[in-house]
Amino acid sequence: MSGSAVEGLAAVEREVAQACREARRERDSVTLIAVSKTFDAAAIEPVLAAGQRVFGENRVQEAKAKWPPLIAAHPGTTLHLIGPLQSNKVKEAVALFDAIHSVDRPSLAEALGKALPVSGRSVELFVQVNTGEEPQKAGVAPQEADGFIAACRDQWGLSIAGLMCIPPVDEAPAPHFALCAKIAKRNSLSKLSMGMSADFATAIEFGATHVRVGSAIFGHR
Repeated sequence: MSGSAVEGLAAVEREVAQACREARRERDSVTLIAVSKTFDAAAIEPVLAAGQRVFGENRVQEAKAKWPPLIAAHPGTTLHLIGPLQSNKVKEAVALFDAIHSVDRPSLAEALGKALPVSGRSVELFVQVNTGEEPQKAGVAPQEADGFIAACRDQWGLSIAGLMCIPPVDEAPAPHFALCAKIAKRNSLSKLSMGMSADFATAIEFGATHVRVGSAIFGHR
């Protein structure tokens, strides 16, 4: 597992660099998030040793159980929450994560607005947009995104860094990436969390600043 994960990381890094060249972008304009959800510390350690310093997790409790010792051993490591966040887990999330990609509803925004000022931490926040308007998926509808972003800023005092989206699995991702980028631009947001193992090159073409890659690095769960 460890050897293949390191090889997977190297292969993904080459693909990210190639996608940046093709999009005429600088490589450092894209942050590669290695999605380590469900993998234990033993699987993650070799990827850290290979130099990767940005990781993504789906659940607060899982991350809390395994990451503090890894972060202590590898200074400069940053942790991104890419899964749904329950309002009652906000304090724990703010204490552990450096970025939260799933701000998707007023109750969560309100909880973050209360927790962040007393945490003493600066956490990057992304609003999740449900570009496919899928009922089973989290995220604000595209037509409601502008209003929600404004409320996050004005009502709850949040500094929103960017947007995140997960296109429907049975549709071409490009139109969804384009829609997310359009919403970000009109709201003066510079960061886009778009693209996973199967489509990150396309996401980079459409302006992704953060790509979330799990199985292409760690293998299938």
